Amino acid sequence: MRVRLIIFFLLSGMIARSQNAKLPADKELLYGKDLIARTAYYLGPKGKVAALTNGMNCQNCHNDAGTKFYGLNLMATAATYPQYMPRTNNVMSIAGRINGCFQRSLNGKTLDTTSREMKAMIAYIKWLGKDVPKGQKPAGSSVLKLAYMDKAADPIKGKTVFIQKCQVCHGATGDGLLSADQSVYIYPPLWDKNSYNDGAGLYRITTFAAFVKSNMPFGTTYKNPQLTDEEAWNVAAFVNSQPRPHFDQHKDWKDISKKPIDFPFGPYADKFSQSQHKFGPYKPIADNQQKSTTKKS
Repeated sequence: MRVRLIIFFLLSGMIARSQNAKLPADKELLYGKDLIARTAYYLGPKGKVAALTNGMNCQNCHNDAGTKFYGLNLMATAATYPQYMPRTNNVMSIAGRINGCFQRSLNGKTLDTTSREMKAMIAYIKWLGKDVPKGQKPAGSSVLKLAYMDKAADPIKGKTVFIQKCQVCHGATGDGLLSADQSVYIYPPLWDKNSYNDGAGLYRITTFAAFVKSNMPFGTTYKNPQLTDEEAWNVAAFVNSQPRPHFDQHKDWKDISKKPIDFPFGPYADKFSQSQHKFGPYKPIADNQQKSTTKKS
């Protein structure tokens, strides 16, 4: 236990140093950061380079250009890719992961892996993770997962949370706020045609709830959350109950036993309903999955 704590604090220090480190005056790194922060300016519907995405920016999910603690930061990406992805049943590179986000979270088309833009984003991501040992995930990576509730997340209660805490930025109809020239979202849409599609990682409620708890409303940090756990679960259920683009996932999860417990589309390797997989309660599903894994081993 003591060794694990030491490793945790060492990796925490690495990610903190990376966050505070000054980006060198390197044109490729600066361009890569700007592509993460202002993706739509270059690659959105009115992009100056190409029209590939829905107008959202990578940092709408990967906060602060991928550097925020528990803001889906990108510090561990270089250290953990290439990696095998059960969802797509292949070994995925950093470029493949970026293009997965382009297709799903940005509901767009893939970016040429030999392009200046792809090379710049990869260079920036590698710079962010330059101090992270291969195979390690620093503290603060991804999202800070929430404890499961003993009941299903409630979209109706979540609507109340949305009205009180979220619509001031994202709009009463969840369509976000566009810049004056209509080229980029200042606040991203949370549903409908210009939002992430149903193949995106945020369409899983455990991920969305954890993300909003540590990052929303705007200005929130994991140390100073503004939502309770239950509010985060419920608003996640509400947002992910709204209409959004569909992504063809028929090639995903060839081994259905590998599906996450909150994956919202069947078939499943267990007997729990699609509704329970989407909204919970999740603990019975997690316990069942653990038992199945133990039996196989």
